[in-house]
Amino acid sequence: MEPVRIPIRSEKKKAGLSFRKRFPGPQLNNPLGILLFLSAAVLFAITVAELGVSGGMLALVVIIALPMLYAIMVYMQFGVWLLLIFAYLLFFLMRLGVGFPLGTLIDGLQVLLFIGFFIHQRTKPNWKDLKTPVSVMVLVWIGYNVLAVVNPEAPSRMAWVYTIRSVAIITLSYFVFLYSIRTVTFVRIILKTWIALSLFAAFYAFKQEYIGFTSGENAWLASDPKIAALLFIDGAWRKFSIMADPVAFSYNMAISSILCIGLMTGPMPAWKKVVLGFCTVLFLFAMLLSGTRSAYLMVPVGLIFLAILKFNRKVLRVMVVVGVVMIVLVFMPTTNYTLYRFQTAFRPSQDASFNVRKANQEKIQPYILTHPIGGGLGATGAWGQRFAPDSYLANFPPDSGYVRVAVELGWIGLLLFCILLFLILKMSINNYYAIRDPELKTYCLAMTLILYAFTIGNYPQEALVQYPSNIYFYLVVALVSITYQLDRKKQAASEDEKKILQDR
Repeated sequence: MEPVRIPIRSEKKKAGLSFRKRFPGPQLNNPLGILLFLSAAVLFAITVAELGVSGGMLALVVIIALPMLYAIMVYMQFGVWLLLIFAYLLFFLMRLGVGFPLGTLIDGLQVLLFIGFFIHQRTKPNWKDLKTPVSVMVLVWIGYNVLAVVNPEAPSRMAWVYTIRSVAIITLSYFVFLYSIRTVTFVRIILKTWIALSLFAAFYAFKQEYIGFTSGENAWLASDPKIAALLFIDGAWRKFSIMADPVAFSYNMAISSILCIGLMTGPMPAWKKVVLGFCTVLFLFAMLLSGTRSAYLMVPVGLIFLAILKFNRKVLRVMVVVGVVMIVLVFMPTTNYTLYRFQTAFRPSQDASFNVRKANQEKIQPYILTHPIGGGLGATGAWGQRFAPDSYLANFPPDSGYVRVAVELGWIGLLLFCILLFLILKMSINNYYAIRDPELKTYCLAMTLILYAFTIGNYPQEALVQYPSNIYFYLVVALVSITYQLDRKKQAASEDEKKILQDR
């Protein structure tokens, strides 16, 4: 009996047919279309003649912007890919001297993706993603942040306005990722793009270490004495690469190394594992250049969680070797600045900054206990200092994602946030063990390790408020669900094929 061949059109072919069907080129190949292009050419010439070079540049921006707007809303995968790249390169482009408000550009890009999401829902409705426990809790979390506008303790409503913009838009991107990432091919593209961007960030950090800062970076470092106080320690500059600061850079290097480690556990050719291993080592060395001690803990934490999820002899042997190396590195005598900071990460009692943070957290505990809904969204940090500089919380350094939530949104907000993280981790672990396809299982494992590392890393620092971590966190949460859905579809197709063979 010959096997039944089920004709399946490739994703690439279907994408090409869809593009040709939607793109208006063939429809404009007629006298009306020719007249339209001629009119556009005449209008462009008149604009340049009347306004000069600035008019020509404006016309070019319009010519480029309109197709981009169309592509982002109609081809949401392109928009998602563009968002992930912009989120990573935001501060790098800003330090290059780009005068355009790039933060507003990213907000606009996300808004366009939301518009595209609702447009697609009209033709291909899929609201089942809103019914999962994680999705419901995400909506509850957003709603609680929105209701914080009526908090009577808030010293400024403008601080809420500026903060909610990033909180709500970035959190809602979770649903955009869920809807637009629908193929294994696109998941691979996202992961390759992620690793490529991380490699660029790592090499740029080595450039800062061994060649030096650019003139723009030197100007930024000299712009505020507080920056030098935080970044210049023991005669050496902490490296921040293309990120906002050393903390954001180190955390991204940590999760990128965890991503590579997770992917290495999957079925792939040996040369790919070698490449991923090289990337892991590179990311770890770049992370050390940041001088951020809290990031040093994230990788060991991720490895321990990996050993728990993949409990077998091979993993345990590797973990024993890693453990021995870690013990040697932590306790060996050294005069090297970078290695010394690495060692103090595992000796918090010898870390002066850790003791200061601990004292600040003990000092703020009575305030948290007596303010169940907190002191208002945006009451601490930059927005608090800008809009309510004389308030009690404006100059309080939270130095922790959980402490910031507790201070600004109260212990009720902290409880909701912890419930959200618990449901996310629960879903990721359950999905990992439920997925049967080896490739998808590997992707889910890597995302689960990253989520756990983020959860731990959010205590000593604010891990989820700065680009690109804030965007990539919700991407990772979405990928945990997406890999499970793709696996269910693949298993269902396999069962259908078996059924057809049995019927024959």
